[in-house]
Amino acid sequence: MSKQGKFSASTAMAIVIANMIGTGIFTSLGFQLADIRSGFVIMLLWVLGGIVALCGALCYAELGTKLPRSGGEYNFLNEIYHPAAGFISGWISATVGFAAPTALAAITFGTYLSSVFPSLDPLWLATILVVSMTWIHATTHKNSGGLQSFFTVAKILLIIGFSIAALLSVDNLQNITYMPSETDIPIITGGAFAVSLIYVSYAYTGWNAATYLTGELDRPKKTLPYILAIGTGTVMLSYLLLNYVFLAVAPMDAMAGKLEIGYVAATHAFGEMGANIMGVSLALLLISTVSAMLVAAPRVLQVLGEDYSLFKFLSKRNRHNIPSTAIWFQSTMTLIFLWTASFQSILIFSGATMAINSLLVIFGVFVLRQREALDESHIHNKEDFQIPLFPLPPIIFIFITTWTLIYLAMENPIEIAFSAGVIITGALGYFLTRKLSL
Repeated sequence: MSKQGKFSASTAMAIVIANMIGTGIFTSLGFQLADIRSGFVIMLLWVLGGIVALCGALCYAELGTKLPRSGGEYNFLNEIYHPAAGFISGWISATVGFAAPTALAAITFGTYLSSVFPSLDPLWLATILVVSMTWIHATTHKNSGGLQSFFTVAKILLIIGFSIAALLSVDNLQNITYMPSETDIPIITGGAFAVSLIYVSYAYTGWNAATYLTGELDRPKKTLPYILAIGTGTVMLSYLLLNYVFLAVAPMDAMAGKLEIGYVAATHAFGEMGANIMGVSLALLLISTVSAMLVAAPRVLQVLGEDYSLFKFLSKRNRHNIPSTAIWFQSTMTLIFLWTASFQSILIFSGATMAINSLLVIFGVFVLRQREALDESHIHNKEDFQIPLFPLPPIIFIFITTWTLIYLAMENPIEIAFSAGVIITGALGYFLTRKLSL
């Protein structure tokens, strides 16, 4: 903390890192290996996902310094396009963007812990985690920020420690080549690669987390770009390291289709006892992911409550300036996902919906710049961050995201239909809210 009632840059960076490093990196490799058995292609997926996330972070940094208000996509789309677009985005963030990933992180926590202690129910473990984190974050900035910073530092140290120990413990690493070959070309241009990129993109989800807290950041115009860029870059390096370790210590066949990838890799590296220790450690690591999401997500509900009288109750803050009502509301939605949906369906459905949401925001960079160019009264603020190498970063993000969504629509039409349903219900909700709020 640097100022009372504000999150410091280090805490915000911890929230970004913790939002990103969680369910995706410890589960999605198993889904990728079901169709892809090339070391080069697997690593390419994670490099490409990191580049897309970094491009997105740079774009959000520019928008965040020009439109400095909490709420993330809700605030951006509301200001750039129309309040209806902002409302739909807020609806997506509240229902799918955070509630679903928080549920996934919580159930992964429960799965890892129950793999070590089979008598424990992963669903109840996940439920207890969500409720306890909600209680802490609904108190004060000091408690919330302190908890988040502690678990995020522990997470990074654990990843580094696990990677070094695993590589040193294995006598013979797996015989995998990371050099490209002609057989990789049809894989890269096929549907399996595009769908796997959705899994990878999901693992990188959270690079935008700090923009949900802009109004509670200390000096956001100066710190936001560094928070987003450094946080995303740190996670990209961590992901490349972890995937190299997973592929180096465990056979692909042993990990294909499995959810608890870290536990499987630890079993091959350390044996059963060592794997149990790592299983508990990796479960504890996921606490910070659930924690970070329960910090960022309610800020979207909070600004919805500030803008629409029908949801005014969500804007209520406690005496420490924490949106406690929104935090408990978000937690309730997370528990609903936790108890009603399967893991893989949530992952694909939420990944696609959030990709559409971010795609519209990145398009907004061009819209906002064009509007400023036509506005003769607009005065450029030197404190506003400018995207380096513009327009390359937004073009890269838009091209790759659109390409993966097209393939996903062909491979998983049901999940895309559900995504469209969320958007349509958000639009109907906007017009109903406007009518009832008059």
